[in-house]
Amino acid sequence: MTVNTFNDLVSAIQNGEKEITITRSILCNFSILLPEGVNLNGKPQEDGELPLLSFQHSDGIGVSVNNTVKNLNIDTPVNHKAIFNTTVKHDLGTFTFENLLVKGQVSVITRVGVEKANIVIDNVDIHSADARHYLEQPQKYGVNVLQGALTIYNINPDPKSLVSVAVSNLSIGRKNAPVSGCGVFISGFGDIGGRTEISKLHTKAVYSNGKIPLGVADYITAGVFVFYGVHATEVVTDGEIITYGVNDMVLDVWGSVDNWTSNAPIISYGPSGVGFVNFGIVKNFTVNAPLQTYGLGARGYNQYDGTVENISFQSIETFGDGSVGIQISKPIGTLTVHGNVTTHGSAGASLVKGVYVDLPAYGLSIKDGGVAKCITINGNVETNGDNVISYIVEKGGNPGTLNIEGQIIANGQNSQKEKIE
Repeated sequence: MTVNTFNDLVSAIQNGEKEITITRSILCNFSILLPEGVNLNGKPQEDGELPLLSFQHSDGIGVSVNNTVKNLNIDTPVNHKAIFNTTVKHDLGTFTFENLLVKGQVSVITRVGVEKANIVIDNVDIHSADARHYLEQPQKYGVNVLQGALTIYNINPDPKSLVSVAVSNLSIGRKNAPVSGCGVFISGFGDIGGRTEISKLHTKAVYSNGKIPLGVADYITAGVFVFYGVHATEVVTDGEIITYGVNDMVLDVWGSVDNWTSNAPIISYGPSGVGFVNFGIVKNFTVNAPLQTYGLGARGYNQYDGTVENISFQSIETFGDGSVGIQISKPIGTLTVHGNVTTHGSAGASLVKGVYVDLPAYGLSIKDGGVAKCITINGNVETNGDNVISYIVEKGGNPGTLNIEGQIIANGQNSQKEKIE
């Protein structure tokens, strides 16, 4: 059935129509709730533009069981949900979101009573959203995490519950006009409980800003965040991932990932915004572009918990006091940097597991408990700050087989090239 007014759209849903095609832009007076098996599709208008569904004071489209929403522009207030799920049922079937330009959050949160859901996303562009005010937030390592423009969250604690996710061609925010909160937020219930399985997560560019006040240590966000309870087979970021705010990680893992490949720059502009921070289990992690951070205590790569088997970077460069290039606190396998590891800064405050601590801007730091099989840096390890050590191994740390093909350089006053405790 084709519709071109709000009243016709409401009537089509009430009359039990399963395939509804929207042919004109519509201002909706309240949320549209799709019953089970109803598909909503936009038809291009004469000039090729897809219809715009606008929601003035409410959330947008609610999905229940086995729904498709595609070929539409959706405009809700920026702090509302553009797409959300409404039903508690054992099996929610498949939600398909395809070819959408969206203002507002896209959210699927499964609760107690939902044992199964499948989410397929392709060519969705969430150009603006503010997800900071929602209270369902993962908690661990002394921090809460704010929700994201795309939020998929299985908060059913039953270990039998499983949410399956496949994402392709996802874009979030705009350069220098980021979404508020996380960019991509995908989580299970916790380390034990409801699971989320990602077959593929493929993004284009992602721009996010948590807008967390400076000095608040117990909230964080990330551009792309894979949480606990999640296993991802493949993650690919083909566009730049940029975060702008305080405690805004760029890439963050609490769960497990088999293969993660980033083919565009990884950039943080805010204080304590780590380029890649890993608390999870990652098999292969590859960045085929520069990783750069700009801000107080904004480190390049941190291995805080868990492990990574093989990890490689094109280059790592940080600008800011306390901005360590590489910090390894747990055992890892093989680490390769094809270019340089460079820091520009002295000592400064940096967020570590929900607490601000003073850190010098080390180039390569192996902490107590940090162990590697092999570390290869094809370029230089260089620091450009006072009272900094370019390469430091604390007592209880072990770099394994270390190959630095370039030089170890300490350019600041009272700085030194290396220290082995």
